[in-house]
Amino acid sequence: MLVLHEGPSYPAELAERIGVSRQSLSNHLACLRGCGLVVAEPEGRRTRYELADPSLGTALSELLNVVLAVDPACCRPDAEGDCK
Repeated sequence: MLVLHEGPSYPAELAERIGVSRQSLSNHLACLRGCGLVVAEPEGRRTRYELADPSLGTALSELLNVVLAVDPACCRPDAEGDCK
């Protein structure tokens, strides 16, 4: 979705850019499409994908600006419930 935030793209280009197989990317795009997050636009024999709503790009940008402070001690499986 971050790559699509930059602009529409085609599956083969997306797969190459993010370093995954075309089959894996196809599965992810189908999931994102099913969730209503991306749309597929047929262009002859190819299909172009883009974010379903421009506000998704804004939301992605905002999430990238979030900084979390994580206490590693609270991430252990045996951590007690009093981590703050």
